[in-house]
Amino acid sequence: MAVGLQVSGTDMIDAPAGGALVADIIADPDAAEAVWRRIESDPESHQTPYQRFDWTMAYLRACGQVDDTRILLLRDGEGRARMLLPLILERRFGLRIARTVGDTHANYHLPLFASRDAAAMRADDVTAALTRAGRSAGIDVYALHHQPRFWDGSANPFAASGEPEASNGYGLTLGSDPEATLRRVFSADARKKLRSKEKRLIEAHGPVAYRRAETDEDVARFLAAFYDHKSTRFAGMGITDPYADPSIRAFLTAAATGPDPAVEIHALCLAESGRVLATFGGAVTGRRYSGMMTAFDPDPEIARYSPGDLLLQHLVREQATRGRLGFDLGVGEARYKASICDETIELVESIIPVTLAGRTYGALRQSLVRAKRGVKRDPRLYAAVQRLRRLRRAG
Repeated sequence: MAVGLQVSGTDMIDAPAGGALVADIIADPDAAEAVWRRIESDPESHQTPYQRFDWTMAYLRACGQVDDTRILLLRDGEGRARMLLPLILERRFGLRIARTVGDTHANYHLPLFASRDAAAMRADDVTAALTRAGRSAGIDVYALHHQPRFWDGSANPFAASGEPEASNGYGLTLGSDPEATLRRVFSADARKKLRSKEKRLIEAHGPVAYRRAETDEDVARFLAAFYDHKSTRFAGMGITDPYADPSIRAFLTAAATGPDPAVEIHALCLAESGRVLATFGGAVTGRRYSGMMTAFDPDPEIARYSPGDLLLQHLVREQATRGRLGFDLGVGEARYKASICDETIELVESIIPVTLAGRTYGALRQSLVRAKRGVKRDPRLYAAVQRLRRLRRAG
C-alpha cells in the first residue's frame, strides 16, 4: 500500500483491499477547484451553502488561512469523488487538529456530498478512511463542529456518534407558490400586524423599498449599515462585536460581490433617502438561502415598526419567487426564528481521533460540549453566566 505519495499537491492514501473508500488530502485548495466546482454544481449533489468553493475561499483568503488548508476528498473503489470537505490544520495543546472552515460564521459544516447516495455511506467506512488519511498527514484529531444530524431528509454519516451541541439550527421548506408559502409561514394575525406596521412606517417616514445588493456600491452601503446597527446592539449588550474584525469584513465583502455571490445581502430602505432600516445576509446556493446575519436600525422611531420582521417576510416571499427550495435562519435560539420555522436542525460536534493524544483531546472536548449544553439549556445557569461575563467586562 502506497502511503503519503505526493501527486500534484495531493497526499493520496490508497484504500485497502475490499473496495473501501480512498482518502485524498489535497494541500492546495486551488488544485481541488475543478472537482470541487463539479460536485457543487451537480443537481444531484447534497450540500449546504457554506461548502461552496467561493464561500470557503473568500473566508480563507480574508483570514489568511489558505496555507493551513487541506481539502479532504473521499473516492469510492471505482475512483469516483463521493465527498469533499475543506479543513484547517492548527496546532493546539501540542496536537495537530483538523477543524472545519468558517468558525461560527458558517452555520453548518456538512461535507459536500456528490449525491444523496454518497451521503448514505456507512459511518464506520467514513471514519476508517479519515483515520487512514489522518495518520498519513500527521493529524491527531478531527474536530468537526455544527454537523447536522439530518440535512434535507438525509442522515449525515459524520454525525452518527457526535455530541449534541448547545444550540440547534432552524429552517423551513419553501413552496412553489410564494403567497401560499407566506400564508403557511406567517399566521393571518402576524401578516395583518406587519401590514399595519409597514403602512404606519410609510406614513411616518415615506415610501420604503426592499432591495437585494446587486452592485459593489450596494454591498458596501448595506454592509456599512449592518456594521453600524450591529455594533450599537452589541455595545448595549456588553458583547464583543465579531464584525469589527477587519478580516471578517473583508470576507463578507468578497463573498457578497461578483456575478454569482456566495453571500446575498438584502435590505429594507427608505426609498427617497436610501437610509437602510434593516439588513439580512445569507449564504446561498441555487436551491437554498441560509441566514448568516441580520440587524435593524436601533433608532426607536424606526425600531417601533419592526423593520427586521418586515424584511424577513419580504425575504421569504422573494426566495420562494426565485425558486429556492430551502430557507433557514441559522444556529441559535431567537423569537423570530421560532415564529416562522417549522424544522429544528439538530447539530452535533463530531470528534474523530487518529492518535492516542487525539483520543484524550476528544474526550475532554466532548465533556466541555456537554457542560456548555447544560448551561445553555438551563435558564438560571445561563443567566448567571451572562451576569458574570458582564461583570468581567465592566471590571
